[in-house]
Amino acid sequence: MDYNYKGMRLVYCGTELSAESAEVLGQEYNIFHLDDPSKLEAYLSSLSLFSTPDVIMIEVKEQEAVFAIIAKIKNNPLTSGLIIVLLAQQHDAKLRARAIKAKIHDLYFLPYQMEDLKDRLNFLIKFKLIKPNIEQLSVIKKQKEYIIPTTKRMFDVVAAGGVLLVLSPFLLIVALFIKLDSKGPVIYKSKRVGTGYKIFDFYKFRSMKAGADLELKNLSALNQYADDGSGTNAFVKIKNDPRVTKLGNFLRKSSIDEIPQLLNVLKGDMSLVGNRPLPLYEAEMLTSNEWSMRFLGPSGLTGLWQISKRGKADMSDTERKKLDNFYARNYSVWFDMSIMLKTFPALFQREKV
Repeated sequence: MDYNYKGMRLVYCGTELSAESAEVLGQEYNIFHLDDPSKLEAYLSSLSLFSTPDVIMIEVKEQEAVFAIIAKIKNNPLTSGLIIVLLAQQHDAKLRARAIKAKIHDLYFLPYQMEDLKDRLNFLIKFKLIKPNIEQLSVIKKQKEYIIPTTKRMFDVVAAGGVLLVLSPFLLIVALFIKLDSKGPVIYKSKRVGTGYKIFDFYKFRSMKAGADLELKNLSALNQYADDGSGTNAFVKIKNDPRVTKLGNFLRKSSIDEIPQLLNVLKGDMSLVGNRPLPLYEAEMLTSNEWSMRFLGPSGLTGLWQISKRGKADMSDTERKKLDNFYARNYSVWFDMSIMLKTFPALFQREKV
């Protein structure tokens, strides 16, 4: 069945597309409806450069058949950049993990709102996230660009510079202990995504053994942020992380490992108060229209999340994103001062997270 509407091309493969859902999607897409994965495979083999769709939505009933087709889509230069969304009847953690590994753009479990799904598709297409790579976002003209207020920037420079100057003897001692505790550099640098999807080198005292990043994919079951049914967890925080060194445990619990980020503040990468800059793999999961707001406010060393629920096991993925969005909409000088005053009690955590 072909729904003739103006707009971009969307291929829907499945039997559960209702007339109401087709009407919602049809507001902006030409929908080509296929009821079987085998027909989708035949359809894709007949495509040319001028007939390639923008989006493929597939109902997942037989995983092997669906992921076999996805592999062919990814391996074909003509279709490798297509936006792929999977739809499933009920939550399935194994399906979610498999979808992430296959670099699927989104996975939705029932119940979901087709209007929300349409907004998600529009965002992906608008920002050309055809190949999921967060670095593409850093060169895109933003709808709203954050410019740090002069008073906030002046306070950041004076405060960060003063603290670094006063603590410099202590920091040298910490660096020596790190060097003696385990092999590897004293300062750990990682790519982070801050305000406006700006990517920068993020500094911390090293608290993990060398090669810790390579072990992350094997520890996903220990993630603090429990799945809330949305299909993916954007934030990663490992309970009792086995990669952390003995000294690293102390540095983390006391938040001493965070002090080198004052260098990022001096450089202008981030502010003292704001939403935490995210690793690339986390930021890639937060490009939807609903959550991209967190990147339109200041990024910072401490923020609303840290003083609200940091270290609590019942913090969900969605709760943290809502806190970030709230700060991006409501930040002010007085709000920042309140957060800073409440940060010190939050530095010492009871849980090893």
